[in-house]
Amino acid sequence: MSHTPDPLAPSPAARPGLTRLAAIDLGSNSFHLLVANAVDGRLQVVARRGEKVQLAAGLDETGNLDAAALDRAMACLSRFAPFVSDIVPGNLRVVGTNALRDAANSEALIERAEALLGCRVEIIAGREEARLIYLGAAHSLAENGRRLIVDIGGGSTEFIIGERFEPLALESLQLGCVTYTRRFFADGAITEKAFHRAELAAHSELANILRPYRELGWEDPVGSSGTIKAAAAVIAAAGDAPEGVITRHGLDRLRQRLVQHKRVEKLDLTGLKADRARVFPAGVAILRAIFTAFELESMRYADGALREGVLYDMVGRNSPEDTRLKTLEALEQRYGVDPRQARHVAATATALLAQVRHTWALDDDQARFLAWAARLHEIGQAISHSQFHRHGAYLLEYSDLAGFSRLEQRRLAFLVRAHRRKFPVKEWQALPAAEQAALGRLARLLRLAVLLNHARPEQPPAVPVLSAEGEALHLCHDAAEDPSLLHTDLEQEAEYQAAAGFTLTLG
Repeated sequence: MSHTPDPLAPSPAARPGLTRLAAIDLGSNSFHLLVANAVDGRLQVVARRGEKVQLAAGLDETGNLDAAALDRAMACLSRFAPFVSDIVPGNLRVVGTNALRDAANSEALIERAEALLGCRVEIIAGREEARLIYLGAAHSLAENGRRLIVDIGGGSTEFIIGERFEPLALESLQLGCVTYTRRFFADGAITEKAFHRAELAAHSELANILRPYRELGWEDPVGSSGTIKAAAAVIAAAGDAPEGVITRHGLDRLRQRLVQHKRVEKLDLTGLKADRARVFPAGVAILRAIFTAFELESMRYADGALREGVLYDMVGRNSPEDTRLKTLEALEQRYGVDPRQARHVAATATALLAQVRHTWALDDDQARFLAWAARLHEIGQAISHSQFHRHGAYLLEYSDLAGFSRLEQRRLAFLVRAHRRKFPVKEWQALPAAEQAALGRLARLLRLAVLLNHARPEQPPAVPVLSAEGEALHLCHDAAEDPSLLHTDLEQEAEYQAAAGFTLTLG
């Protein structure tokens, strides 16, 4: 059920301990909006909206979203916009999933959506989507025990095994009710042959994860999101299973009934909404393949999904519970980062930033990414010392990093790529225009922090005075007072920055 905000409700500022949050999920089939008050770690829903946009159906042969899909998306977001117009900056997250991951022209939608909503649109990786789905579903389930969570979306299907609020296995496979409709039910015919082909294709995808998932095991199979909710409703309406439960028998009977209808436009099933009918046969085919492959007899439906997970994740962001901090620690351990050196470089970078922060208008989030990049600047050495800044950047940009959006990974990757040798002007100019100025400044600070710690001292070095005037930096470091190699390194750095169009003076 949709809810409109109550104009007479007290504002968030007037209610102690309350924070109003909002999430928009730009899914491949549907767009969803969730607005909620966060009170003591719990969510109180204020507004919930969902619309079938079928973004994935607009991907043409060249991999671009067509004009009609872009128009559908923006029309939906224009209806969502009034619900988030008073959300405090930083308390609204907009995440894009499979269709935007795949679309070659995703920026065409992102730029328009950001202008409308006044908020960044984050494209999240498949495993990050799975993590957030699990977080949302887990909060809607009271029971403990090991769960298998399945979420069939428009372009991908996520599979998670977890206990309580901790995922143990995360996967996102290229199975989706919109993409499978285009592949196997494009002409609207619902036939045995189409079902068989769709189920075989799904089995082929599932083969990649079956063994490790079976070995890990689970006690409670749970499904979330639209396809599973619709299947459960139709099966219950037919009397083939209790409400909110999908059984193998009920699913087999549902498949038979779909084939008997012969065509999508003739579907008339109690419990099935008209706007889901087009993609429903494909969703049922994927679900049957999952039941067969995982040898399931039943699955129950859970309300929580991606948008709930996004909100719960926001509650813990920039706190000791921030998932990104756990990811950083895991990366440091996995790639054998020297913890003392990483700590020293991060402390120096933070101290340098503090001196120019006001002049350069750098905020807390940017300061956070500078410190994180400092902690990770040497991870590429696990591959090779030669060009390790390039190796580190590659690892950060293309790994699945829990808690991070693709843009956030790209920020970290650029800073690590830029921390030594020639300033990577080409890569810098390839960043989103809105990111270039701040990331260029952060990179220059990180480069100085690395040089000041080049001798790998046992104690953090004294931080020289740094000042900024416009884009020009001046570092108080006199060669006469410090005859070490450091001044030579700094002179070389001034040349590197000059070659990139920046000014760094010493003295």
